[in-house]
Amino acid sequence: MKTAEFRIESNSTLSFRLMPDSSSIEHLFHDRAMAIAMAAKAVTDPPGEEIRVIHVPTRQVIFRMPATALRSNDDL
Repeated sequence: MKTAEFRIESNSTLSFRLMPDSSSIEHLFHDRAMAIAMAAKAVTDPPGEEIRVIHVPTRQVIFRMPATALRSNDDL
């Protein structure tokens, strides 16, 4: 089986509305586009923490959603 090349990570627990029982601090994906799309839809607990997509073989950050961009609906 092919190893996952992309990891979504955060310093806090990540949750994905599109995946049941998805609470963890990292998730692995084989597809770059899917990893980025899932990261863009992810939320952290506590809310507002940074979310990153890492290319596992090179350890390069390919997508980052900084903590300042992650505001709850209460702030709007």
